[in-house]
Formats: sequence, C-alpha cells, structure tokens
Amino acid sequence: MTDITLSFEPPFARIVLNRPDRRNAISRAMWRALPAIRSSIEARTDALVVLLEGAGGHFSAGADISEFDEVYRDAAATRDYGDAIQDGLRALSAIDRPTVAVMQGNVVGGGIALAIACDLRFCAADAYLAITPARLGLVYGHAETRRLVELVGPARAKDLLFTGRRIETDEALAIGLIDRRIETALRETALGYARGLADLSQTSIRSAKRTVDAIAGGLTVETPAFRALVERAALGPDFAEGRAAFGEKRPARFAARDATSPVAES
Repeated sequence: MTDITLSFEPPFARIVLNRPDRRNAISRAMWRALPAIRSSIEARTDALVVLLEGAGGHFSAGADISEFDEVYRDAAATRDYGDAIQDGLRALSAIDRPTVAVMQGNVVGGGIALAIACDLRFCAADAYLAITPARLGLVYGHAETRRLVELVGPARAKDLLFTGRRIETDEALAIGLIDRRIETALRETALGYARGLADLSQTSIRSAKRTVDAIAGGLTVETPAFRALVERAALGPDFAEGRAAFGEKRPARFAARDATSPVAES
C-alpha cells in the first residue's frame, strides 16, 4: 500500500508514513501492514538498521479520526481495530534489528505509540509531542502503555496520560521519552548514527536487543537460552574478526547476519 511504504537502501530499511495531506494519520490498513513489513525486513540480510519516518514534515498526528465511526461502530469492529493496533505495535517492536524513529512536526497519540515501539527516538527540537486519549475519551492500549511506563516510569506515564498536554522536547529528553533532541539536520544525524551501527557487529547488536528487551520484560534470571546466546557470540565469526582486527590495528569487517533467538525461554 502507498499510505505506509517500505524501501531498502542498504544498509537501511525505511518505513515511511506516507499521508502528508493528513499529517500521516494512521489508518487501520496502516496498522495492519506492519506485521508484513516486519517479515519483509527480517528476510533481508542487507537491511541492518530500520528508520521509521513521516512524509511531508510531520511524523504522525495519530490515529485517523475520520475512520472512528467505522472502526468503533460496534463491539466486533472495536475488537478488530484494537487487534490491528496491538498486532502492528508488537510487530514493530519485535523487529530483530535496531529501529530508529525520526520524529518531526506533529507526533501525537498513535504517532507516539509508533515512535516508542522503536528502539530509539531521534526528535526535532521543535516537534509537537502529546499523548491524547484523555482528550477523546479513549484508553491507550496495552503495548503502548507498557512501553511508555518502561521509558518514563509509572508516575510520569500517568501525568502524560491524565493531562494529554504538550510535552516539550527538552522535557521529553530529560524523562527518557526521546533519546536525542536535534536542533538541525535531524535526518542526517539519524542516518549518521544508523550508519555507525551498520559498521559494527550485528551479532552483538541484535543479541543486545534480545537481552535488553527480555530483561525489560521481566526476565530476572539467566535462562539457558540467554547463556547460549552469549556463548554462540564468543565462538562465532564476528568475535574472531574483532580480535584479529584489534591485533592488526585495522577496522573490523563484520560479516555475520545470523538471526538471533529469544532468550526468555527456560
């Protein structure tokens, strides 16, 4: 579909919210497209970092309110729409390689939900941020509320959800809602960061994503799968290349692109 596009510019995959005339309001079809987008990205060995962006100067003004009469017309439609949102957010957060949201203009409601489903958020200093279900009489869903609490803590999450107020970007940075506040050259800064990740060991980076996400999700003890991930890296080709490059005083040329496995399993 054209309202959300996926393109590959190795070493990057670019997901673009592409409804600039609607400030990239997120339709039900866009939420539903995300699981297939995840599968397409994970099938590629040359897409090492994922960038999520909005077309036309805005990230996203949130869910498409023009659909609300349809998607909330009855209990079955409401359940279906909620499933589409939750499945989409879970797919985005589960992509097995780094994801970076590039945030500018309006980043509101469902737009924040998309951004916080990514690993990192690079944000223009003048972006307009708000989490607004209280202005509509709605409730943020499980995936986005859980992630919000992980990032900013329970009390701040309640403040942002209770008030629906604008979150200035300096506050957003201070509380952990965003990771970089960029005055100028937002996209260039994000691309430079992503390019640096692409030059490093993908074994290390993808495994780090697995382990951090598992611990953030409540894993408190080392599972056999966690230990196996650590040991596979120590016996793998990237570590051999890293040691050789260090000894030879040259940049490492990491080539491993193997998939990683969940570490929360016992």
